[in-house]
Amino acid sequence: MLANAAVPLLGLVDTAVIGNLGQTADLGAIALGALVFTFVYWSFGFLRMGTTGFTAQASGAGDEAEVRAVLGRFSLMAILLGLLLITLQYPIRELAFSVLDGSAQVESLALDYFNVRIWGAPATLLTFTLMGLLVGLGNSKQLLLVQLFLNGINIGLDIYFAGVLELGVKGIALGTVIAEWITVVFALALIIAELKKRKQPEQAFWLADRIFDRQKLMKTISANADIMIRTLLLVFSFAFFTNQSARFGDVVLAANHILLQFVSFAAFFLDAYAFVVEALVGSAVGAGRRDSFDVAVRKSTILAAITAIALAIGIWLFGGLLVQLLTDLQDVRARSQGMLYLAAIYIFFSFAAFQLDGIFIGASSTREMRNAAVMSLVVYLLVWWLLIDRFGVVGLWWSMIIYVAARADALLIYFPKLRASVGEPSSEESLPDQE
Repeated sequence: MLANAAVPLLGLVDTAVIGNLGQTADLGAIALGALVFTFVYWSFGFLRMGTTGFTAQASGAGDEAEVRAVLGRFSLMAILLGLLLITLQYPIRELAFSVLDGSAQVESLALDYFNVRIWGAPATLLTFTLMGLLVGLGNSKQLLLVQLFLNGINIGLDIYFAGVLELGVKGIALGTVIAEWITVVFALALIIAELKKRKQPEQAFWLADRIFDRQKLMKTISANADIMIRTLLLVFSFAFFTNQSARFGDVVLAANHILLQFVSFAAFFLDAYAFVVEALVGSAVGAGRRDSFDVAVRKSTILAAITAIALAIGIWLFGGLLVQLLTDLQDVRARSQGMLYLAAIYIFFSFAAFQLDGIFIGASSTREMRNAAVMSLVVYLLVWWLLIDRFGVVGLWWSMIIYVAARADALLIYFPKLRASVGEPSSEESLPDQE
C-alpha cells in the first residue's frame, strides 16, 4: 500500500506545483499531456501485469530459473518497445493531438510536455517489468524502496525545474524523464542482486534456451496481446472521460483533472490488495492449491472493501481541503468541490474491479480479462450516450461510475470457472463427496 501510494503522490505534487505557480492553461496542459502518456505507456501495461503473473506462477512452482527467464523475456521486450516509441514519436504525437479537444494554448503547452517526456520511454517500460517482478515475488519492501526512490527524485526535480527554474510544464516533463532513467538503473541492480541470492551457485543467471523457449514465448505473446487489448480499452475509457471534460472548457478540464488525482490516489491504495492477490493467486495456481487461492481472495477482498469505504468517506468529507492545497484558482476550486461526491462514489465502487483484475492477472487468465473489458466498455459508452446531453458533466461522471461497476460484473461471470481450474478442491469442499 505504501509503495502504491507513492505513485499518485507524484501526480498530486505535479498538480500542486503547476496549480499554484501556473495558470489554468498550464494545469490543463498537464492533464492532456499526462493523458497522452497514460494512453501510450499503459498500452504496454501487459509488461507489468504479464511479468507478475508468470513470475508468481514460476515462484509457486519453485522454478527459480524460470523466474529469471521471465525477467529476461519481458526486459528485452520492454527495451525494444521503448526504443520503438521514440522512433515513432512524430506519428504518435500527430495522432494524439489530432483527437484532443483542448484550447490552442493548452494543446501548445501539452505538446512541449510530450516532446520532452517521450525520451523516457525505454526506462518507463523497463520499470513496468521490474515492478511486475517484485509484485510477483511478493517483495513489497523492495517495491516500496524503488517507488520511494523514483518519486523522491521526481518530486525534487519537478519542484526544482518547474518552480525554482520556472520552466513550467517543460520542467515537469524533464524532471520525470531524468528520474525515470536514474531509477531503472537502481531497480535493475537491486533486483539482479536479489535474484542472485535465490539461485544455485552453479547455475548461470540467464539461460538463453529458457529465455527464448518457443512455447513460453508464444504463451507470453498470447497473454500480452490479450492484456494489451484490455488495457487499451481501459485507458481509452479514461482518455474519453478527459477529452469529454475538455469539451466543457478549461475550468472543467482542470477540475476533473484534480478529481482524477484523488481517484488515482485511492486507486493505488486499493490496487495494493490487488497486487497482493496477484502474487498469492499466481503462487496458488503454480502450486495447484485451491485452498490457498480461496484464502487469498476472501481476505484481500474484505480488506479492500473496508478500505474503499474509508477512502470514499475521506474524500467526500475532506476533499475540499485538499482541493485548496492543489490549486489557488478559485473557479477551478469551486468546480472541483462541487463534484467531490461523484469522485467518492466512484472510489467506493472501484474496489471490486481492482480485486478481480488482480485475481485474473495472477492466474494469467488474460482472455477473460479481454472479453470483460469489451463488454464493460460497451456499457460505458451506452450510458454516456444516454446521460451526457441531459446531465452534462454530472452525466459524464455517472457513466464512469457505472462503467467501473460493469468491469467487476463482467469478470464475475468468469470467476467460477477460474476457481474450478485451480488445483484440487479444499478439504472443506471435499468432505461431502468423501462421506
